[in-house]
Amino acid sequence: MWVPRLFGNLMRGYSSSSTMVLEKGHLLKLSRTFSESDVTQYSKLSFDSNPLHFDAVCARDAGFEDRIVPGMLVASLFPRIIASHFPGAIYVSQTLQFKLPVYIEEEIKGVVQATNIRLIKNKYLAKFETKCFKDNGVLVIDGEASAILPTLTIEHV
Repeated sequence: MWVPRLFGNLMRGYSSSSTMVLEKGHLLKLSRTFSESDVTQYSKLSFDSNPLHFDAVCARDAGFEDRIVPGMLVASLFPRIIASHFPGAIYVSQTLQFKLPVYIEEEIKGVVQATNIRLIKNKYLAKFETKCFKDNGVLVIDGEASAILPTLTIEHV
């Protein structure tokens, strides 16, 4: 179940002398605005040449307001959030549902919430709900992820 304290700041009150440990229910988040350059660079690396990302007329003809950011580029926020807080994390799985388009220069908030944590040998298997929202709180991506974490100590980003 998604906790309604959506944009609660897990790192509030954090100081370099205190240690935060990941627990079920904790939120980690990152905001990002995807530029035209981001889409172009992603296209070069992924070979995604879909005209919906580059041709405004094509995008409008397909029913969009303008060119859209590739969904997988937006979803790249999730492994970045996890790896930046847990260096050495191994991303194991991700499910995604693309709910609404993201347009170039829109601010997107990526949020991951820990839903389950298990100790396996000397590492932790953590499951997360993963969501991306437009600046007005509208859900654009919904999913779940699993990652193997070397520690539950959260690095301050």
